[in-house]
Amino acid sequence: MSQIIELILNEEEMLHGVDAISIVGSPAIERDFVALSKEPVELAKVAGEQKILLGAALVPNKMIFRKKGDEEFYVYFTKDTIKRVSELFLTKGNQNHATLEHEVKLHGLSVVESWIVEDTEKDKSNLYNMSLPVGSWVVAMKVYNDDVWNDYIKTGKVKGFSIEGYFANKVNMSTEDDKKLEKVRDVFKQVFATRFN
Repeated sequence: MSQIIELILNEEEMLHGVDAISIVGSPAIERDFVALSKEPVELAKVAGEQKILLGAALVPNKMIFRKKGDEEFYVYFTKDTIKRVSELFLTKGNQNHATLEHEVKLHGLSVVESWIVEDTEKDKSNLYNMSLPVGSWVVAMKVYNDDVWNDYIKTGKVKGFSIEGYFANKVNMSTEDDKKLEKVRDVFKQVFATRFN
């Protein structure tokens, strides 16, 4: 069974938290954003477009597959961590930091709205049929860069958000690992009981 790791903030570390939001073709949280426009996206009506991307940046307890070398594992964020991450993102003034596929720094993109889903029925994300769970972090990103809008958004090359940042690991053991650990504890108990009784 793959290892499961909870990603947490270490607020004593200056770099911890989300420092940029990337627009990507395949978001790890498996949620696409919605490109908002006043009219259907058509080349003749570019002037009327709002050029806003709305989508989930993080979803609580969503298992995100990761691979590092030969090691395969899953990471996730809790509601509490997501809430604090969203606050620090704005507090640190990172709303204008955006990248393309985590590789190219982009200019002319800015997070203009950010909120945590508190009620699944009354949340603004429902207007766009997003069906996000309580605790999700939703952002609206304004695209001022026409090249990015025309070459990546309108063409469908990018479909969602992916965060960039630094986090600490809190390892959550699999059930199998828990059983192994329990056996080790039993052995230690027996050894200590024998030695000190």
